[in-house]
Amino acid sequence: MAARLILNADDFGLTRGINRAIAELHQACALTSATLMANGPAFADAVALALAHPSLGVGCHVVLTDGVPVSHPADIPSLLGTDGKTFRPSLVDFLLAVLAGKVDEEDIVREALAQVQKLQRAGIDVTHLDTHKHAHILPQVARPLLFVAERCGVGAVRSPFEQPWSLAIGRSALMRRLQVRLIAFLRPRFEALPQLRSGTVVSTDGTLGISATGNLDAETLAKSLAALPDGTWELVCHPGYNDRDLDSVTTRLRASRDIERMALLATFGPQSLQPSPVELIHYGKLGNLGLLRDLGQHSRNSGHERIV
Repeated sequence: MAARLILNADDFGLTRGINRAIAELHQACALTSATLMANGPAFADAVALALAHPSLGVGCHVVLTDGVPVSHPADIPSLLGTDGKTFRPSLVDFLLAVLAGKVDEEDIVREALAQVQKLQRAGIDVTHLDTHKHAHILPQVARPLLFVAERCGVGAVRSPFEQPWSLAIGRSALMRRLQVRLIAFLRPRFEALPQLRSGTVVSTDGTLGISATGNLDAETLAKSLAALPDGTWELVCHPGYNDRDLDSVTTRLRASRDIERMALLATFGPQSLQPSPVELIHYGKLGNLGLLRDLGQHSRNSGHERIV
């Protein structure tokens, strides 16, 4: 199979500037996909843009750390921080709680379900799931997430594991590279989960850009494309505008959002000197649901289905 690439922007719905960048990049053929935060401050604006751009694949960026839940706090107590109202503020705190058995998988199901169905009720055909800060690297998180994907008619999920060849390209700090290498041992357990084994939910051959987060410039992007082997891959990116709205939210990615936006435009947009060397797709083209979409026979879930 020739190389296919999903250009996916995370944090859709976080700010209006991020939303605007995603819409502009998609219009310029420099972005194919985005994952929408159900609890994002600019959720309604993101939904309006998504509905106005039906060729943009839209997934759910499931948030389980650093934010406000969609569910009532009383329904998901094991996901909450010390204030009893918001998620644990740090990914490390969340992962340690999972490993210590302090997080109930049923709570993950309830919250992920609430987030996915919020998008579906807003009219979004949810193409795939991923998680904020790649929290589903642990099987204890990926397992309930895949359960929700199957029950909600979502046919794909991000593989949160970066390939060694991609890791070598990203100009990330040593600690970041070590972290990405260490979590690679979890990949066999992720791929052994029943929905992925059966093909009920599919994924890519791997993900690019995880180690390069915050450092994804045009040079790094060009090197990644040049090294891309055959198969289906996802490039994780975080484009946006570093504006006043961004100042009001918690994120470590600020100036880098402008850099990524310009890198995507320079590489894939109308001003790029060369045509894209790969086929650009979104997650809605993968698996059996992708075939049904191509045939015009896919009926998206409304978000009102009862999940048992």
